[in-house]
Amino acid sequence: MSISVAGVSKRYGPQKALNKVSFEIGSGEIVGFLGPNGAGKSTMMKILTCYIPQTEGTAKVCGLSVEEDTIAVRKKVGYLPEHNPLYLEMYVKEYLRFMAGMHGKSNTSRIEEMIEKVGLSPERHKKLGQLSKGYRQRAGLAAALLHDPDVLILDEPTTGLDPNQLVEIRNLIKEIGSEKTVMLSTHIMQEVEMLCNRVIIINKGEIVADQAVDALKNLGDTKTFTVEFDLPTTAGRLRELKGIKEVKNLGQNRWQIVSPAAEDVRSTVFQFAVKEQMVVLELKQQEQSLEQYFQKLTEKN
Repeated sequence: MSISVAGVSKRYGPQKALNKVSFEIGSGEIVGFLGPNGAGKSTMMKILTCYIPQTEGTAKVCGLSVEEDTIAVRKKVGYLPEHNPLYLEMYVKEYLRFMAGMHGKSNTSRIEEMIEKVGLSPERHKKLGQLSKGYRQRAGLAAALLHDPDVLILDEPTTGLDPNQLVEIRNLIKEIGSEKTVMLSTHIMQEVEMLCNRVIIINKGEIVADQAVDALKNLGDTKTFTVEFDLPTTAGRLRELKGIKEVKNLGQNRWQIVSPAAEDVRSTVFQFAVKEQMVVLELKQQEQSLEQYFQKLTEKN
């Protein structure tokens, strides 16, 4: 396993930021680490990158203990923190040379490769303090990749990027994820659905979900369908049908119907249409969005 966390807790005085957190992330996975503000995401990432120690439990990166093998772990990990720490008086290339030197790497071609890879070329001769927020994020990502780490940990990596930059950085993360392990936190659910194989959701310091992204769409207590008839009917008539809990008119002859997850009401709706001498123009199940699932879990707890 690239990342292995077992029973990790972190206390700040009387406050418990993490409570017996356990999960594993395998090589080549892109995992979204999600949670509301203050849930413990950044704390967990700082533990995995050896910035702070856990209070109890064990955490390993590429089989190395974050407590006992700190230097070796840092060689294996590339980290972009939420608040990207940059030396704003440095020029882009000067900063990347400095960061490469910190890792014992002075290969100029590697620096040039990273500048090109993250799309920093147009700004390469500027000071970091002159860059937009989006380009500063790119500089931080380039620094995280310089030493060719096995694991990349990204805390809100697309903050401040415009729509075009978002697409470019997402594509880059996807490309990196084909050969490295990527753990990223974000509040943009669309980003998770586009990038991640799996999501881990943390709330109030505890893991409340760990699922493949595709599986999340089929979870929940209810199913929602959209149905359109060629003739009008009423909400009252639809509510009388077995297995239908809620009905909402979407305009003209289109309806949204909700049933328990265990019920398949499609045949019931079709038989109703035949009885009423109507044609079913559309009958489609709506997938639960990750955003809905996230809200449900974090509001409950």
